[in-house]
Amino acid sequence: MKNLFKAGKIVATFVVLLLSLPLWAARQEKTPEKSAAPASAAAQAAKPGAAEMDRLKFYLGEWDYTETYSNGAKNTGVYTSKLGPGGNSLINTFHSQGPVGDFEGLLVMTWDAKEKAYKAYAFGNDFPGAVVETGQFEGDALVYRTEFSSGGATIKLRNVTRLSGLGTLVSEEFMAVKDAPETLFVRVEAKKR
Repeated sequence: MKNLFKAGKIVATFVVLLLSLPLWAARQEKTPEKSAAPASAAAQAAKPGAAEMDRLKFYLGEWDYTETYSNGAKNTGVYTSKLGPGGNSLINTFHSQGPVGDFEGLLVMTWDAKEKAYKAYAFGNDFPGAVVETGQFEGDALVYRTEFSSGGATIKLRNVTRLSGLGTLVSEEFMAVKDAPETLFVRVEAKKR
């Protein structure tokens, strides 16, 4: 009985602390301290992965895009990109329509300090689960790679994205099945709204 009472007190204390954190944080934000802003900015810059996430900020905003497939078909769509919690991720939502189909999805990008690489988690209306990609900057291009099995064959994807001008970016998805040479599957040209 004493152990149960003690456990209840620990849980209650934890709950009170958890509930009081937002109040404490709000109070800290309202407390005028001239040195708080530079310290906060310095802390943000010193945060692991901050510099790597800053490199992805070119994605931020709303974009109109055209997907041009290898067979010449074109879909058009809109995607929105915003920072995730704490600036530790980038969240892209997208939707396109056209003769190739109606595609809706979510893409979450982040920096993985252990792998020293970007990770992208793509979720779509055409497949269950997520496609996980690993990326690096190669010059001015962000290049993601992944491979997976489908129908007994290994499919390799390589996505190359770069700014091509003020308010314009181009993303190309290349695909290889088994050991076949890589071919361009789709080219996406996006213009910032």
